[in-house]
Amino acid sequence: MTVDALVLVLAAISLLGIAILVVRNRSRAELVLFVLSGVTATAALVLDLHRLSPGLAAAGPSDLTTTLAGLGLMLNLAVMQLAAERAETHHSVLRSVLIGLCGLVGALACAIAIFGLSGTNSAVAASFGVVLILLILVIRRLDLSPLAATALSVAALIGAAIVLTFLFEKNSGPVLLRLVPEMGTETKAALERMLADTRWFGAGAGTFAAVGRIYQNDAGALLTAPSAATAVFAGLGWIGFAAMMAVSLIALVRLFFGALQRGRDSFFPAAAAACVLFALVQSFAGPGLLRPAAILCLSVIVGLGLSQSVSQSGSR
Repeated sequence: MTVDALVLVLAAISLLGIAILVVRNRSRAELVLFVLSGVTATAALVLDLHRLSPGLAAAGPSDLTTTLAGLGLMLNLAVMQLAAERAETHHSVLRSVLIGLCGLVGALACAIAIFGLSGTNSAVAASFGVVLILLILVIRRLDLSPLAATALSVAALIGAAIVLTFLFEKNSGPVLLRLVPEMGTETKAALERMLADTRWFGAGAGTFAAVGRIYQNDAGALLTAPSAATAVFAGLGWIGFAAMMAVSLIALVRLFFGALQRGRDSFFPAAAAACVLFALVQSFAGPGLLRPAAILCLSVIVGLGLSQSVSQSGSR
């Protein structure tokens, strides 16, 4: 299991690096954005159709489709911004309208999946991403001064902190289990014992299920991670968990400031920053980010955002 996790991490890092190099060209960046938005919107549509009428679509892993729907919402909002920017720069109006409509349809499918058919915590995570995109858009469109932009950003940060504090204080127990869906009493007790025994370096990446058997009363039962954050903490310990949180926050800050500096193509790093913020909160609410598809998709999104923020700043 540790080898599988190591290979997945190396694949994600490699894909991130490749994406940064490949999408420095704007046309390729747009193509990657269209593909990602279409794939994630399709996943959200499958969830929508299955929940509304099970006969229309086969059931997929709900944690994966929910995560992809959240990422897809940010990406399709970026597609809509791309269409608006094209219309403003005298591109073909018809083509811009078609692109905007495709983004709107994708965003609606993802919004239905994440806000209507998923849990409250996942909806809040997606709301944070949408607010971040709107924050960047307002700062750019109104051409706010650095002082005004800082004040607005601090106000948004304080608001997000208040909402997160409220969510985490709704339930008792370990912090890592407060946003996860309801579970059985025995399962929760086993998870609490497992987390309490976790050391600084954890038991090893990808070993959650193996270690979980020790804490299960039923030897034949399989203890699965209720969230990505729980799995990371149990596998890598405090050191690994803190390192991953730090890397995610650094990427978020870099993408945020890259979006403010990018100009008319700010929607690339803005969408990537929103996806990272959604992933950070969603990692406490469900295990979707443990799926290889979600990990690789997020790697490409971050690579796209970093490439399109770094390339512009580098050319100045």
